[in-house]
Amino acid sequence: MRIIFMGTPEFAVASLAALLAAGEDIVAVVTVPDKPAGRGRKLQQSAVKQYALSKRIPVLQPEKLRDADFLAQLRAFRADLQVVVAFRMLPEVVWNMPAQGTVNLHASLLPQYRGAAPINHAVINGETESGVTTFLLQHEIDTGHILFTEAVGIGPNDTAGDLHDRLMTVGAQLLVKTVHAIANGTAEPVPQQNLATAGALKHAPKIFKEDCLIEWHEPVASVHNLIRGLSPYPGAHTELDGHTLKIFKAAPEKAAVAHPPGTYLTDGVSLLKVACIDGYIHIEELQLAGKKRMDTADFLRGYRPSSVTIVS
Repeated sequence: MRIIFMGTPEFAVASLAALLAAGEDIVAVVTVPDKPAGRGRKLQQSAVKQYALSKRIPVLQPEKLRDADFLAQLRAFRADLQVVVAFRMLPEVVWNMPAQGTVNLHASLLPQYRGAAPINHAVINGETESGVTTFLLQHEIDTGHILFTEAVGIGPNDTAGDLHDRLMTVGAQLLVKTVHAIANGTAEPVPQQNLATAGALKHAPKIFKEDCLIEWHEPVASVHNLIRGLSPYPGAHTELDGHTLKIFKAAPEKAAVAHPPGTYLTDGVSLLKVACIDGYIHIEELQLAGKKRMDTADFLRGYRPSSVTIVS
């Protein structure tokens, strides 16, 4: 089949590379326009564009997906199938163009965790399992008929970054399996409403800055899950001495608490923990605004917090 691939970040590169390695005919790649980034505000190409150019694959970068010129270019490639991994929401005029439709790879076990941030929300909610799903796009986001799924476990200390990397690899292989099944005529799409789910559906909306604020009056398990569910990006944050403090790695301690929630305690050497309602969060990796990310011992060697209780 002639395939057009649509994607942007590193997560999508793994799938594009797997399809090429499997011998699939990727006739073009669609990705976002180059954007200024960094201190010099130089134009930055997406990870997918960089990889596609290295493989000499034609790249389209439309500002608007309904643009007439873009649609004409898309049609000219005469694709049998489109594949979408971590891209943008497509209008029907795009996803309905190929004869075989458009396949999306989603980083959850649909119908659970529909939305823009399934990896983060699965970890934030303390799930012990997630996975990847391939499905055919239709009008409502992440609701199309399911083709294949594969489950992946989540460990008690896994971060969103850890889960991202595992799903990236598993998802790439599942996408190859999906494309082969479509080409062979063996794919059997299943409507999501026909699938049994345990409990209510959980959603995965886009995460905003206010969603990343740590509430220390919550149970220690919930705070720990928030920290690892937002690590490494965008990062759970709190405040220390009037400065924003991001926490990337922490360990929970269930214990009787003798301090109000939000109280910082340190030995001044390697221990920095914060009280919750039922225990403490031991901070292991952090970043103070304007500084680099570091472990707690390095941080305490160069910084003496003023609003912290000293403990032995």
